[in-house]
Formats: sequence, C-alpha cells, structure tokens
Amino acid sequence: MTNITLLCVGKVKESYFTEAIAEYEKRLRKFAKVEIIEVADERIPDTPSEADLLKVLDVEGKRLLAKIPRDAFVLTLEIEGKEMTSPDLADLIAKVGTYETSKLVFIIGGSLGLAKEVKQVANTALSFSKMTFPHQLMRVVLLEQIYRAFTILNHIAYHK
Repeated sequence: MTNITLLCVGKVKESYFTEAIAEYEKRLRKFAKVEIIEVADERIPDTPSEADLLKVLDVEGKRLLAKIPRDAFVLTLEIEGKEMTSPDLADLIAKVGTYETSKLVFIIGGSLGLAKEVKQVANTALSFSKMTFPHQLMRVVLLEQIYRAFTILNHIAYHK
C-alpha cells in the first residue's frame, strides 16, 4: 500500500478546511495510508527585513527536513514547479510506487514558501498554478488531486 505524507508548515484552523481535509483523508483510506504532519510556522516580524524573512524560511526549512523519511520520494509544492495534469500526477504516483518507493511525501511551505534546502531535496517540484494560494487551501486541493489520481489509476469514474 502506498504511504502518502503531507508535510506542512502551520496548522489549519478553519473548520471548513478541516472538514474537507477529513473527507479526502477518509476517501483515500481505500487506496493509501495518509498522514499529515504539521511543523510550527515561525512568526514573521511586522516590518521584516530580508534577513528576517530568510531566517523564517531557514527555521521552517529545518523543521521540515527533520520530518522527511530517508527512503521517501519527495514532491514540493512550488510556484516554479512543473505543472501536471491529473492523469500525469496519477502516472507519477504509479511509477514511483512501482519502481522506487511506497513512501511519497508532499511538502507545503508556509506563507513565505520553502527554504532552498527543502527545494534541493525534492525529487519533483510540483506547481498547481502560477498563482499564490493559502497553504491551508492547498492541503484540500492537494488531497483532492491525490484522491483523483487514485481514482484514475483504479478506473473509477470520479475523475471525469
């Protein structure tokens, strides 16, 4: 069975997001073991300098790196990443599971994104859009797309 980990900076506080996340976690249980790991987000000063912003990214990055299993296939969510169709993501999940590892880790950064050290450990940088989205919403969107990928792989009509 595939092991999917969402490694995320910060907590989701809004009930409408937590309900949607719980729904997709429940749906995914048929196909994969899903775990969401949250690391604390670092407070950004009110008027941050460039050094302050880099320090926030560095601290959050170290927290993320400490949680990545050594034998995992790592996908970071980045604006600069590769855009994929839903079938492309399904193919990637299938190929990784068949030829590399059963552990996939998707990393969602905080409000400043991801430290370069986190980006460097990624096997794949994935972009959902050139637009910026709240990281809480991206959890829902990512889980939905992972669920959609598994329905594609299992020939279930959901993806149409």
